Amino acid sequence: MNNSQDFNRDHNQNLEEDLLPEYKFDYSEARPNRFAVSPSKIVTVELESDVAEVFKSSKDVNNALRAIISIMPKR
Repeated sequence: MNNSQDFNRDHNQNLEEDLLPEYKFDYSEARPNRFAVSPSKIVTVELESDVAEVFKSSKDVNNALRAIISIMPKR
């Protein structure tokens, strides 16, 4: 092994020794992240594999759904 491999192995071993099996966090003073997107504005949908093969991005899916919505009768 060369010096960098020795360092990486030793460094990783030290990290594993320092990690505790469980950490207790004090959330009593936690505040919402003002820069994060609100979860209510993003919806995650799982696509079947055959559909995912056709639509490579969320933009493609949204464009197709908007096209379908535009031809739907208004209620």
